[in-house]
Amino acid sequence: MKPLLEKVQPVDGASWAWLDRRLDDAIPFQWHHHPEFELTLTLNSVGQRFVGDHIGDYADGDLVLVGPNLPHTWVSRDKLSAGAPHEAKVMWFPPDWGTGLARILAEMRPVSELMARARRGLAFSTAASHAARGPIGALFERPPGDRVTVLIDILRLLARDTEARALASPAASLPPARADRSRIDRVLDHIHSHYAEGLSIPELADIAALSPSGLSRLFQREVRSSVSEYLTRLRIGEACALLSTGSRPVAHIAADVGYDSLANFNRQFRAQKQMTPRQYRQSFEQAR
Repeated sequence: MKPLLEKVQPVDGASWAWLDRRLDDAIPFQWHHHPEFELTLTLNSVGQRFVGDHIGDYADGDLVLVGPNLPHTWVSRDKLSAGAPHEAKVMWFPPDWGTGLARILAEMRPVSELMARARRGLAFSTAASHAARGPIGALFERPPGDRVTVLIDILRLLARDTEARALASPAASLPPARADRSRIDRVLDHIHSHYAEGLSIPELADIAALSPSGLSRLFQREVRSSVSEYLTRLRIGEACALLSTGSRPVAHIAADVGYDSLANFNRQFRAQKQMTPRQYRQSFEQAR
């Protein structure tokens, strides 16, 4: 599934945007990206988050900073309190926002460094999330013109979280160009657009204008994975999204993500998730 480009529109007189999103039913799978950074605090919700090639569980108080153009989505499977909605407090700000302020204000340098780390996505520690929860709630209660100073304080607080962990692989965040970056970008773009088809190393090598062995070396160096391992993670990640958000037969889902053999799909799914596809789906159904 190719991520959709989301248009983020700040209100008049603001350099950034925000949304207090509340859903009574569920947080749906909506694979998307945008050129802004996104800080999201998720409340009263349990499920899975997808950030680049990362798939992980989230719970109440999950706080994540996603970098520019890094595909992501959250999908819920339960609420802590059935009588309250799923809630996501979302803040978007431009990619040059922190670095621009850091050129003027030395106090903003840790925030600029935080944003550089967040290009792969950052999940903050429980302690940092707890500390930021009150200020984030207060931000949404302030007049729009006063919110920027609260956001700066929140980012400075999060910059001190030494336990924040990166989520996506380096390749998924598409870092700044280098000599071979355009080659690997073409290959990754083709893989993400055609992962359900019968891709071959010679085909991908032609796209990169390299020999098959040259592509394998480049891919291993840039992505820190073989082509087959990367493709498997991508296919299984998409299968997880389909299993958790629908009721289509497992065999059909296996075919949708590129597996001709159901036995091979089951084997690779178990190797990635330590459970069968049916057990994975049942874990969502039991929580509903």
